[in-house]
This record gives sequence, C-alpha cells and structure tokens, in this order.
Amino acid sequence: MIWQLKVNDRKFGGIRDTGAVVETRDTLRSLFARYLNIYFELWKNSVTREMIFKTNFVLWIVVEMLWFGLQLSFIGVLYLHTDHIGTWTKWQVVLLIGGSHFIQQMFQAFFLVNCTNLSELVRTGKLDFLLLLPVNTRFLVSVRQVDLGSFVNAASAVAIMAYAAHQLHLVPTALQITGFLMLSIAGIAIHYSLMFLLATISFWTVRAQGIVWGYYNLFNIARMPDEAFRGWFRAVFTFAIPMLLVSNVPVRLLADKLGSLVPLLLLLAMSIVCFCVSEWGWRVSVRRYTSASS
Repeated sequence: MIWQLKVNDRKFGGIRDTGAVVETRDTLRSLFARYLNIYFELWKNSVTREMIFKTNFVLWIVVEMLWFGLQLSFIGVLYLHTDHIGTWTKWQVVLLIGGSHFIQQMFQAFFLVNCTNLSELVRTGKLDFLLLLPVNTRFLVSVRQVDLGSFVNAASAVAIMAYAAHQLHLVPTALQITGFLMLSIAGIAIHYSLMFLLATISFWTVRAQGIVWGYYNLFNIARMPDEAFRGWFRAVFTFAIPMLLVSNVPVRLLADKLGSLVPLLLLLAMSIVCFCVSEWGWRVSVRRYTSASS
C-alpha cells in the first residue's frame, strides 16, 4: 500500500494526482518559454529593421512629437476662453492628453503596424505561411513587428504627465500609479481588440486599411474629457466603441477624480468583452479564408 501511494503520488482519498499537476505545470512553463523566445526573436528583427532605416525612425518620432505639441497648444488656446470643461481644469486636461498619448503610443508600439498589415497578408497570400507554422497564428499576426520609436514618444507623454501633476500638486501613490498602468493595459487591449476585429474584414473585402485607419483617427476622442459629451454620442463611445473609457478612467484615478469604482469595473469588463468578440471574429474569418491561390 505504501509503495502504491509513492508510485501514484496521490493525495489521501485520491482527490488529486500530484504527478499530473506537475506535468501540466511543466508543460505550461515550457509553452510560455517557447512563446517568449519567439517574441524575443521578433524583437531582434524589429530592432534590425529600424536600424536599417534610421532616417525613417527619427522622422516618425519628430512627426509624432509635433502632433503632440499641437494638441497641447490647442488646449492652451481653448483655456484662454474658459476655466473648466465640466469639472476638468486646464492642467487636468493636460494630464488627460498625456495619459491618452501614452496609451496610444504603447498600443502603436506593439500592435498598430501588425493590425494594419493583416489585409496585406490576406491579399498577398503570405498568411498561408503563418497558418502552417506550429505557433498560434493570431499571436504571430499580432506581434510580428514592434514600432520602437513609439517608446520614445510614450516617454515624452510621461514627462508631460509628470509636469501636469506637478502643476496640480499631485503626488500619486504607488497604488495609483500601479492602477493607472493596469487600466492602461486594459485600454490598450480595447484598442487592439477592436482594431484587430476591423482588420479581419479583409477576409471579405481583401483590403481594409481604410476602415482600420478610420478607427485609428477616432483615438482623438479619447483625448477629451468625458464630461464634454452628452446623449447618444457619449453612450456610443462608452459602450459600443469605448473610447471615452480608455484614457479618462486611468487619468481620473491619477487625478483623484474617480467618484466610484463603476467606471473602473466597466473599463475592465469592456476590455474582456472586446477581446472575446475579436477572437470570435478572427475564428470566423479564418474559417472563411481560402488562400490567395485558390
């Protein structure tokens, strides 16, 4: 009996097989290490690509910074004629624009190029090659390229946020900063899920860049205080296309303007819903795919 218990490594009563649990854990660890190694190799390729086209790398950083500066200038002109937008003061809105720019740039760093390239993979038939690889196809399609210049622009957004917080005499706690980062990840997940879902339209129309870039232009809505909108417009961009949640909720947490946990829970829930819908759309689209040669 003692020998049998040692061989099977079972808990008393036969409730759990420790050997099976350990085997499952080792399998998951091995799978995670494999995908991490693949992602590391993709990063190296992205760095090599950026170093080959150094001028393009620097130019896009300059363009993004100029665009960021224009948005801040617009807010400066706007507050020459008013003191508040709803309950948002000038430096609170600057904090919001900085937070929105940070989320947008982090999304752009990891996912934007990949989402926009999906239609080209479908049109040219290069998706055939990715489907044959022994790796999750959505993972490869989503993270093949990394926009390194966006990390520089995200750093400039953090600098603006720090300056705005100084003007507001805000000293966020470690918990608030951690919460902001976690909510920012939820916002990035929403952007990625919705843009990826729109990109899957290319399985029906072949080209979908116009639709994808149209969604990207909606990012500007996320830079404005949610209190500036009313009625159906606010409802659509809160529940159907949750742009107003993506940056307003994380920045409200930093600025001590989060009156209740409802917006926070809504943002987290919408990130899960959007990802599940995009996964459903991806699976339906791939089943329809017949490759470029058929």
